[in-house]
Amino acid sequence: MAIKIGISACVLGEKVRYDGGHKASAFCLQQLLPLVSYVPICPEMAIGMPSPRPAIRLQLDEKQNVRLVQSNDTRIDHTQSMLDYTAKTLPRFSDLSGYIVCAKSPSCGMERVRLFDAKGQQLGKLGVGLYTHQLMQKYPWLPVEEDGRLFDADLRENFICRVFSCHDYQQTMRDGFSIGKLVAFHSRYKFLVMAHSPAAYRTLGRLVAQAKLFAPDELCQRYLLELMQALKNIATRKQHTNVLQHLQGFLKHSLNADAKQELTELIHRYRQGFVPLLAPITLLQHHLKLQPNSYVSSQRYFEPYPESLGLRA
Repeated sequence: MAIKIGISACVLGEKVRYDGGHKASAFCLQQLLPLVSYVPICPEMAIGMPSPRPAIRLQLDEKQNVRLVQSNDTRIDHTQSMLDYTAKTLPRFSDLSGYIVCAKSPSCGMERVRLFDAKGQQLGKLGVGLYTHQLMQKYPWLPVEEDGRLFDADLRENFICRVFSCHDYQQTMRDGFSIGKLVAFHSRYKFLVMAHSPAAYRTLGRLVAQAKLFAPDELCQRYLLELMQALKNIATRKQHTNVLQHLQGFLKHSLNADAKQELTELIHRYRQGFVPLLAPITLLQHHLKLQPNSYVSSQRYFEPYPESLGLRA
């Protein structure tokens, strides 16, 4: 089944912004588009606001509640309309595997949205867009990223890794959760989790080992939430090196001295920053073809997302 990603409509090039324009993302429209199915939403248009339209902003009221108000006339308040819309719409998004939102938007921004006090004085970039705040409250496990942050190679790779991992889990449990499915899934994801968070690697291992202590629905959601939180950490060269060395250990009895030395040196060169991650991974996969190991070959670490995205190059 296609990977479904929610997305701010303006990021797909739709002219729905307050100024009548858009914020089309080349990455979303070119690299990612062939691999996913988008669900475009402009919450401001959805609650009846036109394009172009007066700008809106996040502003605290006298009780310190965040309101979504019109910038040039703060008496015009869209807060309840947006909350009513999210209450009606968000329950339909349980099958999404990710969401890309428009940065800085008082409706859709994920972070660092300008916030004003009750007197209209700017407090700083302290807010979260009202729509996206409700989205993340409803689906705390959902990978959410801003269009602007996708220009950063590490953040882009991290988000895509989470999206494809989330989708894999959803598909695994699509016909019902079972401990057997969880164990098999976790076995494939051990080293990917280790690369992102050694601490979460241990925590998730204990959670799976104690699976019978939890109600199935609770365990299903808890594992997904903790998995997504773990993968949100940016994997470092040091952590990747640790994983590569662990994987090398599975081949110690099947490689001759020269092959071991070559792989060891290539992993070391990766850690020093002289070669990309793809270099030692490719050599490991070459040895696995010659000396098969089904457990190691099944590791999602080798290809957490399609190679065609070129994110590990």
